[in-house]
Amino acid sequence: MKRREIVRIFGGTVIAGAVGSKLMAHPVRHRHWHPPVLPHVRPTPHPLPRHSQPVVVRSVDVKATIVGRLATTVMTMDLHNPGHRQQEAVVMIPVGVSATIREFGMEGAHGKFPAKLIPREEARRIYDEIVRRSLDPALLEFAGNGMVKSSVFPVPAGGSSCIRLVYEEMLEVDGERVDYTLLRTESPQYAVPWSVQIDWTLPGGLAGVYSPSHDLLEQRKGPKRMVLTNRGKMQPGNLMLSATRRKKDHVTASLMAYPSNKVGPGGKEDGGYFLLLLSPPELKEETAVKRELTLVIDKSGSMAGGKMDQALKAASQVIEGLDDGEFFNILVYNEAVESFADLPVKKTAQSLLDARDYLSGVRVSGGTNIHDALMRAVQQDVSPGSLPIVLFLTDGVPTIGQTHEKKIRDGVAAANRHGRRIFTFGVGVDVNTPLLSRLADDSRARASYVLPKEDVEVKVARVFRRLSGPALSDPVLTVPHERKKKEKKVAMVSDVLPSRLPDMFDGEQLVVLGRYRGKKNLRFRLTGKDSGGEKKYHFNLSLNKANRGNAHVPRLWATRKIALLTEALRDLGAGNGSPVDMNDPKVRELVDEIVRLSTEHGVLTEYTAFLAREGMVFTNHMHREAVGRASAELQNKAVQKRSGAASVNQDWNIARSKSATHLNRDNRYLNDQLVDDRVDQVRQVADKAFYRKGNEWVDADLAGKEIAAADAKLVNVSSPEFADVVSRLVQDQRQSCLALGENIRVVIDQQTYLIQSGK
Repeated sequence: MKRREIVRIFGGTVIAGAVGSKLMAHPVRHRHWHPPVLPHVRPTPHPLPRHSQPVVVRSVDVKATIVGRLATTVMTMDLHNPGHRQQEAVVMIPVGVSATIREFGMEGAHGKFPAKLIPREEARRIYDEIVRRSLDPALLEFAGNGMVKSSVFPVPAGGSSCIRLVYEEMLEVDGERVDYTLLRTESPQYAVPWSVQIDWTLPGGLAGVYSPSHDLLEQRKGPKRMVLTNRGKMQPGNLMLSATRRKKDHVTASLMAYPSNKVGPGGKEDGGYFLLLLSPPELKEETAVKRELTLVIDKSGSMAGGKMDQALKAASQVIEGLDDGEFFNILVYNEAVESFADLPVKKTAQSLLDARDYLSGVRVSGGTNIHDALMRAVQQDVSPGSLPIVLFLTDGVPTIGQTHEKKIRDGVAAANRHGRRIFTFGVGVDVNTPLLSRLADDSRARASYVLPKEDVEVKVARVFRRLSGPALSDPVLTVPHERKKKEKKVAMVSDVLPSRLPDMFDGEQLVVLGRYRGKKNLRFRLTGKDSGGEKKYHFNLSLNKANRGNAHVPRLWATRKIALLTEALRDLGAGNGSPVDMNDPKVRELVDEIVRLSTEHGVLTEYTAFLAREGMVFTNHMHREAVGRASAELQNKAVQKRSGAASVNQDWNIARSKSATHLNRDNRYLNDQLVDDRVDQVRQVADKAFYRKGNEWVDADLAGKEIAAADAKLVNVSSPEFADVVSRLVQDQRQSCLALGENIRVVIDQQTYLIQSGK
């Protein structure tokens, strides 16, 4: 019989062998057996001869259809054989433990192939054997899950084949929330492109679909259905999605909790971190809050040309987007302020025509009197029963009238007695970004920055679409301290972010993060207003399902907290941007906390990227040196830079982190050249952070210590001890740490292990 090459694929990872070699044979390598290669875990360290090149996965396409709790996932993998002979692929794809196979086969004339669903215990034995042969621990990140195994032949020499797996699973439910997970590697060397589409229908009404792991594009297809797709290249890690059922007359609340494992003077902490997902009730026409919109447009000389044309088109588009019966006004300003009407007017066919005529007559000239324009906008009387909103556009810093940043902020805040939401838009880079950011933040709104070559009209329209259908205005979240009868104790809540909630709009979900102490239920009270008046909602949420699999919760909380502390330091420059005393105890405390949280959670910013890039985390005097370096970075950037590209990027980064809802595993940020940047020498894996030191990945739990071989227990992947280490990682839901590959220095129950391949 003609000899055939065999390839084994693990969710995108390939292992090759010859016919007759047994997967569960002794751990001596066959001369035709190759270690795992890119894309799913690790690339082959050295190029292989063409005649022995294994099959590789070039792309993965996933389409999942979910109706209620039943998920049907269709995974198509494009296999490429770079060798000169046809090969057989033994495909092994990790799946959830509740998955059942509906179909497996090769697209085209070859049809279907038999596939076997392997339970997690047997899958673990297979993974163990492969790791012993490849001396690479990365595959064991999938330990604890099931596996689909099949054989595909032929994959033609120099050609490609597409295989298709269809599997179903019944999803877990937690109250009003349904959770879906698509298993993917956390390997930092992941490179294969994935295309993902999730089509989710929830009978009874879909409040929203939330992903803490990835930034997805959402398309609402009616009250019960939403389609989600990935935006460009997907960062590593499992895709996690949660759909929430909509309630007709009540806000929906769902809880994800992570129990802390930190050890303090009194032992392990009795508490952890929580993520509260809030969805507004079904919006009814009689309860919808009407909007009152005031457009404030800079018409100074610097707005001439394309910027003004785009701003006027945006204004016209926004006004036309208002519902009949809602209200609007238009203010334009340079050194003086002019208005379309003395007070906001109701949108009608006639007022719409009048507004178009007014906008067509706007001409640019003069300076920029930001103070007077804002004061005029917020001091208008409010239209009865409406939510007052300001869209404020400028492309410059204050040059006329009051120009002091802090005085403008304080004056507007004092005059804004009607609680207008001030959504600010900085056009270009010559704007005072801290001023625009704080004006928005202080009024429950958000700042946006139109970067060079971006379109003003598109940016304004995107924000305005979010403001459709106010469902609950002025929301306030509190923790009631009174106890119910027979209730001995409730968990304590602290460090809630954001501390001041934005308004809730139809189709949006609010993500609230915080910390808790105790093991009893978490209780919250939410108050707000709709057109019918005051509303109150009470939630009593159990911590029974708190687990370390919710590792995104503490990391998202840390991301927001670091941004909040950074913004507090940035505010110190609101006077005139002059240096501040970084040795002041209050200032030092802020920097100290930024460095501590950044190091522990692996959440680095432009101010702390040096922690990974310069390898200073693992020294005896690390914290003191890091605080000194971070102080200098924050002084030179956050405090002193108030306008220009080096200021725009800071407020863009801070705003994104303050409202973070999904992980930023690569620590991406916009640098002072307005170019996307990242920090490569730190990895967020499971609930741990690892820093690169030499040829090792080192656990952040060892920060502030000199790393030496004597500090760790050496564990070779071919040793019996390694299986015990893996089991402990699986038990703690931390096996994905093994995706880092060889030379991992990890802390488990206060014992340090150095995992090596022994190659």
